Amino acid sequence: MSKVIAHSFFTEFDINLFKSGKHFRLYNKLGSHITEVDGKKGTYFAVWAPTAKSVSVIGDFNFWDDKEHELNVRWDASGIWEGFIPEVAKGTKYKYKIHSHNNDIWTEKADPFARYCEQPPNTASVVWDAPYSWKDKKWMEKREEHNALDKPYSVYEVHLGSWKKKNGWEFLSYTEMADELVSYVSEMGFTHVEFMPVMEYPFDPSWGYQLTGYFAPTSRFGTPEEFKMLVDKFHEKEIGVILDWVPSHFPEDAHGLGFFDGSHLYEHPDRRRGYHPDWKSLIFNYGRNEVRAFLISNAVFWLDQFHVDGLRVDAVASMLYLDYSREDGEWEPNMYGNNENLEAMSFLREMNSEVYASFKGVQTIAEESTAFNGVSKPVDLGGLGFGMKWMMGWMHDTLEFFKKEPIHRSYDLNQVTFSLTYAFTENFMLPFSHDEVVYGKNSLLYRMPGDEWQRFANLRLLYGYMFTHPGANLLFMGGEFGQSSEWNFQESLDWHLTQYDFHSGIQEVIKDLNGLYRNNPALHERQFSPEGFQWIEHNDQENSVLTYIRKGNDPKNDVIVACNFTPVPRENYRVGVPKATQLKLLFNSDDSKYSGSGVGKKTLKPTDKAWNGFEQSVNMTLPPLSVVVYK
Repeated sequence: MSKVIAHSFFTEFDINLFKSGKHFRLYNKLGSHITEVDGKKGTYFAVWAPTAKSVSVIGDFNFWDDKEHELNVRWDASGIWEGFIPEVAKGTKYKYKIHSHNNDIWTEKADPFARYCEQPPNTASVVWDAPYSWKDKKWMEKREEHNALDKPYSVYEVHLGSWKKKNGWEFLSYTEMADELVSYVSEMGFTHVEFMPVMEYPFDPSWGYQLTGYFAPTSRFGTPEEFKMLVDKFHEKEIGVILDWVPSHFPEDAHGLGFFDGSHLYEHPDRRRGYHPDWKSLIFNYGRNEVRAFLISNAVFWLDQFHVDGLRVDAVASMLYLDYSREDGEWEPNMYGNNENLEAMSFLREMNSEVYASFKGVQTIAEESTAFNGVSKPVDLGGLGFGMKWMMGWMHDTLEFFKKEPIHRSYDLNQVTFSLTYAFTENFMLPFSHDEVVYGKNSLLYRMPGDEWQRFANLRLLYGYMFTHPGANLLFMGGEFGQSSEWNFQESLDWHLTQYDFHSGIQEVIKDLNGLYRNNPALHERQFSPEGFQWIEHNDQENSVLTYIRKGNDPKNDVIVACNFTPVPRENYRVGVPKATQLKLLFNSDDSKYSGSGVGKKTLKPTDKAWNGFEQSVNMTLPPLSVVVYK
């Protein structure tokens, strides 16, 4: 095979952008690219390895011999090694063999910019291009409208390896999911799907949160083109696609980013800032320009090349605080003497600024569990610039409240009202995610108290309360039919449960709540604004009942919600209402079609009896352990 031919994809402008950390399309330059030079077909390789003495491309085309194809280092001190190798074609397996100036260390690394990887446990990169003819022009043109903050945002969170298995143990492919998963999510009425990380990862028990191939959809389920087709099929059904993205840490696997060129290239060299004790993984050096360019290019890559509609950014709290999961003496304050990671904050602001400037109608969503101020505030107003933030406090308080026996709930009603004191400080998404159904926490169903009827009634109540609370929603797979066991990443969900009325009833509840949320502007138009919510009664501890109004832009669309957190039906329960017009029932979580008791009234006529500060009121019948919604 021919030797390396000098060739470059880089201009001087590219290099200047790269060095200054402002090149956000690095995937077009670094990595392996099938091309033609001087009439010869082959592959151009480029890798950043500034501490290297030499860099060779090794692979199945040269019997993994590092003497055969040494790359050329650029003259401009960029640390980039590059060259064109004729006859290297799509499907070729390769790595970089790097000889470092640092103590003559040798490393053998997968390509950080590889578009495709060998299927784990194998670790080589694969030369690939992924031509695909997109069919989602209609969606992309209207995405800004679908994905806006005043539109319904109901997310189904999915772990692709365990949503469903064939033959009891085999993964579904991207192609099979484009049929089965897409039709299911559409049938259930979710507006968005969120995938736990699809970027290549070596270790299944990490669930994808320890990445080694940031630019490659995992080969477990198929090719990059097939993953594009899966996204395309969701768009055909007008369902947005969100990817979990992990810029917070990466594993120490020998073929990964760690100690890449014999130096701390991607990770911070100080272990107090470069090592994560919880996950035993490395932390990116957010102050290094080239690393920032790598990460922002990666965020841009999935939006650009795969048409995804949003990024849910993992473990943001761990990035923001220097003392996250560290004891005294294990961290060093910043220049102002406090615990904020200024470089990470700057990186997140720049990432969000680039994403929103370059892509219409996308959202970034922060998994951030602290009271850090301004996570979803625009960058130009001093915020981090995310579109939304997970409402972790609401999730913890709500599940803590619901696990109590109903007889004790009257003493702790503030656990479900407290969230409204801060609900509009951020654009919050209410998450019942995978993290809530693992590690001995139990399934959502089995965190509910009582006998079988009460467990299911409580779960229907929980979901009704969630969908009528201000904010967007996220539900992990299995929750929508009352999965009874904890999630196990190695096994399929318990789909056989849906043959039973209680479980199919939960499915129907989620379908109807998604429809309620979509079709009633009062539940989404002002979901992030205090103008969209008004208490009727939040202090009826004796009955453990909450009543409130959700408001849209047009008062005619307002809805009234009543939650009864006890198994005692409340006959003639008086509720103040703002207008003297008849109320029509939109949703009752106790409906017999959900395997409820069927208690409740279809219509309510107000009288002039003043109540709850209103001049008129209605007499409601509140079913046991229920949510009712009237318009």
